[in-house]
Amino acid sequence: MTSPQVQHVTSKDNAFLKDLRRLSQDSTAYRKQGRFWAEGDHLCSAALVRGVKPAVGVFSESFWPLAPVEWAQAATKSIVIPDAMFHDISGLESPASMGFVFDLPAATGLQPLTASVILDRVQDAGNVGSILRSASAFGFRQIIALKGTAALWSPKVLRAGMGAHWGLQLIEGVALLDLAALAVPIVVTSSHRGAYLHQALQNKELPTPCAWALGHEGQGVSAELEALAGLHVRIAQPGGEESLNVAAAAAICLHASATASLRE
Repeated sequence: MTSPQVQHVTSKDNAFLKDLRRLSQDSTAYRKQGRFWAEGDHLCSAALVRGVKPAVGVFSESFWPLAPVEWAQAATKSIVIPDAMFHDISGLESPASMGFVFDLPAATGLQPLTASVILDRVQDAGNVGSILRSASAFGFRQIIALKGTAALWSPKVLRAGMGAHWGLQLIEGVALLDLAALAVPIVVTSSHRGAYLHQALQNKELPTPCAWALGHEGQGVSAELEALAGLHVRIAQPGGEESLNVAAAAAICLHASATASLRE
């Protein structure tokens, strides 16, 4: 087995480090570079467990001698940089000591029969990452992000997803017309329309598989997307709040679908 290439870099003007800084601090830089940055042992370990191989490993000088062999040899090339430079690049309040640069997965088309989550202009990175985490936990493997949704491979979404990205098929920049390729029914949540979710579950009215549509934090699902839905449901809120956070609503809805699927 060929030993990984190790390069020590100390110049801030290094071209790779300039690109890495953009990946860390610009939420959409990955689209131009075709690569994305995952920082910290949790995200990187989650990738390796899934068999996802990084393109480049980046380590701080103080951590490099302590790095586990599986991290040090995960990529064909490793870059070691001074701690201060790593902290400058990091997007974290408490910077980690290592990270991986991954090649962006090749674009794929919609899988018509796959249980899916449709994100309609969901803009908060924390919400998007949390929804991806719930989708992975409850067996929804396809994420369809309509135009206007937060960048799925941005550092903030990656951190909020806690490793869920590695088990999902993510499709970005989708137009409403593209949803015609789906062969599973679309289910839309609403605060005022449709059957209550717990009743739909009890009455075996939740279709499985399906595509759950989740909308903008303030505006909800667009009228055009609502018109495509085969089922509208709402979540009972006996406490009287006007609405739920979209990520919380997603977890409730996706869990209900997972429960319906297990009953079949």
